Formats: sequence, structure tokens, C-alpha cells
Amino acid sequence: MNRPGLIELFLSFLRLGLTAFGGPAMVPYIRALAVDRKQWIGEDSFRLGTALTQILPGATAMQVAAYVGLRSRGGPGALAAYAGFSLPAFLLMLGLSVIYFAARDVAAITAAFAGLQLVITALIANAAVNFARRYLDTPAAWLLAGGAGLWLVFKGNPILALAGVCLLAVFLLRDDQDTAPLGEHAVGRGPLRFAGWLLLGLLAFLAALYAVNPALFRLGLLMVKIDCFAFGGGYVSVPLMLHEVVEVRGWLSGPEFMDGIALGQVTPGPIVMTGAFVGYAVAGLVGAVVAAVTVFAPSLIILCAATPFADRVVHSAVARRVLRGSLISLVGLMGAVAVRFGLDIDWSAARAVLALGAFYALNRKVDILWVVLAGAGLGALLF
Repeated sequence: MNRPGLIELFLSFLRLGLTAFGGPAMVPYIRALAVDRKQWIGEDSFRLGTALTQILPGATAMQVAAYVGLRSRGGPGALAAYAGFSLPAFLLMLGLSVIYFAARDVAAITAAFAGLQLVITALIANAAVNFARRYLDTPAAWLLAGGAGLWLVFKGNPILALAGVCLLAVFLLRDDQDTAPLGEHAVGRGPLRFAGWLLLGLLAFLAALYAVNPALFRLGLLMVKIDCFAFGGGYVSVPLMLHEVVEVRGWLSGPEFMDGIALGQVTPGPIVMTGAFVGYAVAGLVGAVVAAVTVFAPSLIILCAATPFADRVVHSAVARRVLRGSLISLVGLMGAVAVRFGLDIDWSAARAVLALGAFYALNRKVDILWVVLAGAGLGALLF
């Protein structure tokens, strides 16, 4: 296998990050780069990393990028790939956040975001339907998803719903997955030591925030919590963030939060980058940086710590059931979020037609970027 330089890793994933629309859909592109073209890691190692990232919290494509960097150049390589892949999304989200908060009172901007809110409601509803088709295959799964959704509808803490469903899944769900080995090659304890240094760095960063600005500390601590519970990919962060940011702290209104998700959909990168939008709303540029660092750091630390034990983690029946439980809870939580977003919309016949049209387009696999842009354009014209 070829050994890339850290700058090469950073620039390669920076280029990928510029077009990283679709979240997990980027994984085949990462494989083409790392396995086929550059030959940084082998096919067996990449398959193991993909399986591992499905079980750990965090945005899937971001985690796969970090895994490639970790296996090819150790901890510094993971950091280089992670930073390169996420930087375009952060910079674009930051720029759009500045424009949004400066111009949101302009009539045309307000109308465009009215259209975007309809699209985001359709997006969340479509995601819930798609997840239901994939993961709700037994009466027990439907019951667990329904319980999680009702819990959130009545403003319960979604983290408790997620934890409860994952615990029940260990006992209620069967595990039929093939456990054939994936051909993992030993990596030693270097990634585990690097995870320890990253954890110390994160704790020092949070301590400095607490000493300098307690409000930034609370923002960072919240994003850490959201990332630690984002099992099953970035979509899990939506109900968690909605509950904490809108309902508990009141940092944003429901429509403003929908606008942040909309901006996350017109920028590359994972949906959890909405955290930077929240950070900017709370504390400007510094808040956006703090939120972006803390909403991604924990999952990177967990990935580095877990990689030396990857084969055992991937083939653990308990770990797979916990992952399945998190995906089942996500169906209910996403359904509840769609209901909550729908209640925040001032419905009319035109708005209903636009929302249904967006849902139909997404269900027919039309590229999400075009649906979002069409929603904004039609909103500006109609509303």
C-alpha cells in the first residue's frame, strides 16, 4: 500500500469535500479515491472501516474519511482527512449564516425560506418513511419506533428515547447478520493513544471556554452531547438538536432551525453542520467555530479509540442490536420532527402543493440539492 503525505491527504479530502452532497452517498467516492486510485488502504480494510463507522456515532462519510486517514497515516492522518473533508462545508455554512442573519428581513429572502421550510419538512418526512421501510420489519420494531416518536411529540428528551430503545433492542431484536471476518489487519495501540491525546485536547478546549466565556462552554458541551448520541449517522442529530436548541434553550425558533437545516442541504457535508449555524446564531463567528469543533470532535475520538478493536466491535451481536435500535428510534424521532415542523408552518393550498411536490420528488430520488433550490425559487415567486 502507498503511504500518503499529510498534505496530500488533506488536499485530496478537501477536493472531495467540495462536492460532498448526500452524506453516506459519498462513501463509494472515498473508496474510489483511497482503494482504487491512490491505494492507501486495501479493500478488506476499507470494508471493515465502513462497517465500523456504521456502529459508532457520527456522520458516516466524515467517519469513513477519518478512518482512511487513520489507517494510512495514523492519528495525524485521521485529523488531516477529517479537517479537509469538513472544511468546505463549514466555510460555506458560515458564509450563508452571515448572509441569512443579515438579510432575513428582506421580503424576497423571507419568501425563499418559506419555500425552503416546506422542502425541509418534506425531507424529514421522506427520511422517516425511507428509514421505516428499511428498519421497521417486525412488530417490536414498529412499537419501539412509535414509542420514541410519541415521547418526542410530548416533548420528552430524545436522548432518553434513543437510550431506552437501544437498551430494549438488545433484548427484543434478533441478530441475523453474517459474522464472517472481514480480513482486518492489526493497527496496534497507536490510534488508541492518539484518541487519548485528542480527548485531553477537547477537555482543555472546554475548560478554556468555561474560564473565558461560560456561554460558549455551554454551547460546546451541548454539541459534544449531540455528537456522542448521533448513532446511525447525522440525521440522528436533527431531533436531538431541535429539542435542545429550540425547546429547551430557545436559542432559535422552530422556523429558524428549519432554515438552518435548509442551509445545511445546499452546502456539501453532513447535516450535523447545522450546528455551525446554531453556533453563529448564539455567538457569531466564534460560536460557529466552537460548535463546529465540538460537534465533530467526540466521534473522531471514538473512532480512533475503537479502530484497534474494530473486528470485535463489528462482530459484536450486542453492538449491532444497539445500532439497529438507534435506527429504529430514528424513525420515530424523525416522524415526530416532521410533525413538529409541520405545526410551525402557516399552511395554504399553495404551500401544501409545494410540500407534496417536494416529498414526491425526494421519494423519486431526485437530487436533494435541486429540490432545495427549486423550493427556494418557488417560495420567492409564490410567497
